[in-house]
Amino acid sequence: MRAKMQSSRTHKMKEEPATRNPQPVTRNELASCGYRRLTGVLSLFLVIGLVSGCFGLAPRVTPLESVSPEAGRRVSPEEMDNVLEAYKNFALASIAVTHGNPQDARKYLSRAIEQDPESAYLCTKMALLLKSMKDYPGALKYALRSEDLEPENVRSKILLADLYALMGDDDIAIEQYRKAVDLDPENDRIRLLLTTILIKKEQSDEALNQLEIILERNPELVIAHYYRGRINLEKSRHAEAEQAFLEALRLNETLEPAMFDLGTLYQMTDRNVDAVEIYEKLLELYPDNMGARKRLVDLYFKLGQKEKAEQQTEEIKEHSKPGEPGRQALGLIYLRQGKLDESIEELNLIVSAWPGDYKSRYYLGTAYEEKGDIDKALEHFGQIKPESKYFLSAQMHMGYLLSDQKKYDEAIRVIEKAITLKKEKIELYLMLASVYETKEEYEKAIDVVKNGLRQDEKNLDLIFRLGVLLDKSGDKASCLKQMKRIVEMDPEHADSLNYIGYTYADKGIKLDEAMELIQKALKLKPESGYIIDSLGWVYFRKGLYDEALRYLEKAAKLTPEDPTINEHLGDVYFKKKDFKKALIYYKKALSLKHPEEKKIKQKIIEVELLLKGKN
Repeated sequence: MRAKMQSSRTHKMKEEPATRNPQPVTRNELASCGYRRLTGVLSLFLVIGLVSGCFGLAPRVTPLESVSPEAGRRVSPEEMDNVLEAYKNFALASIAVTHGNPQDARKYLSRAIEQDPESAYLCTKMALLLKSMKDYPGALKYALRSEDLEPENVRSKILLADLYALMGDDDIAIEQYRKAVDLDPENDRIRLLLTTILIKKEQSDEALNQLEIILERNPELVIAHYYRGRINLEKSRHAEAEQAFLEALRLNETLEPAMFDLGTLYQMTDRNVDAVEIYEKLLELYPDNMGARKRLVDLYFKLGQKEKAEQQTEEIKEHSKPGEPGRQALGLIYLRQGKLDESIEELNLIVSAWPGDYKSRYYLGTAYEEKGDIDKALEHFGQIKPESKYFLSAQMHMGYLLSDQKKYDEAIRVIEKAITLKKEKIELYLMLASVYETKEEYEKAIDVVKNGLRQDEKNLDLIFRLGVLLDKSGDKASCLKQMKRIVEMDPEHADSLNYIGYTYADKGIKLDEAMELIQKALKLKPESGYIIDSLGWVYFRKGLYDEALRYLEKAAKLTPEDPTINEHLGDVYFKKKDFKKALIYYKKALSLKHPEEKKIKQKIIEVELLLKGKN
């Protein structure tokens, strides 16, 4: 039986990233831009040591003071000598840092710690020095040692949290920030760092709670209002987000991220005129913000202001030189406008000068793909490294292009390699299964989907694809089992409801239940040609041919290139004894490469004989 649902029919290689034919920026893309900026702020805070401070010359408690009689310790002459040596080496380390010699500072600090191994202060200073040198594992070793020596030291907790965050261990970083907050609940800077990493981990409710505490004590803290705006924007609370951004801009009217994200909000809520106004204001202050200029170009075109759009395009040229990363916006504008040669020229210059600019390389590959130069497209997609966020989309483009050229084995190798590097990416399993499905190697496709389900056993896309493949392999009972499993997990999964209903209708069983399931699916997707076809097919099976014809004709208008829908129209016209129209639709179904070619040819022969008999 055919794969009946819309998603089963359309889940082909061309479903891969919408960037194959770039369109004006989407709502998700708009929202994600600010999130990337926000997580970038966290990295900046941690590297420069917003809370922890840096290795400095003015310690709160020096090694010498830590063993003085006033500190409550008995000091032997030998111990005092060691501490004095430690203090001398600490001073030399401080001088080395001042003169920009971190390696010398490290050497002196190591000696100081050897001479005074119980000094939490020296361990903290070494950790800070190594952190500034980006030796995070080394810094962590000394930070942990400092914490062991002084478990209740707030600065040690903050330093540990910073280091864990920089090393990507966000959960442990959050734990350490929470401990620091418990030890020093009045320190809003710690709460701010905790908030930032909570946002990164999508723990937005706790992040908002932390911001409320901060703003209650410090209602004019600009960054807190901005963060609150970002969180509400991510949660689609547009009124609250707008209020927060406007408050941030009231306190600091030149805050670039708040202006940019307010423009984002206006675009997401279709307030394009307001978006234009805020982007224009932003560019008066920050003329080199190419992201805002690119968005203005899109908005001007959308509003029919072609001259202003072209003016902004010229501004991009004026504020950047060919080959500079800032020209990327121009390359993308040309790509969106279909000016492929101009786009390729701009993006080629960038990747020649900046080989690691994978965004530019990705869109360069896309431009070559749109132009039809598949070899060049594959070349550039293939150069995108796994660490790039464009890697997954690039691999999927390659898989699509190779499969489209019927180079299935190459496509399989590319996707399998990507899976070894990104085994958690479900899209890759779906795509690999699609290639095997195209080759009609259903058992291999089923194995691929099952491997994907080991990564995410509740992924509805994988379960649905498994059901479709089981159907194509002839195991209809197992197919229905998977579809019913989906409906149990998501009672409003329209495609699964439709699949079950159509399967019943096609077998001529449980027609009332089939009608109920399909009507529910149609309420969820009222413009789906496939679901409307299914409803028409139920009426056909019930012998209600006039009703069947009404729905099948509507389905054919919505989805004219589907061979099965055209076959169904032929069938209903056949039942109504309109053999001429039946022949038209059977022939169309055949021309659209109906998967059961032999069956359609037999129907054509039968109708032609009936027409000859009439004559």
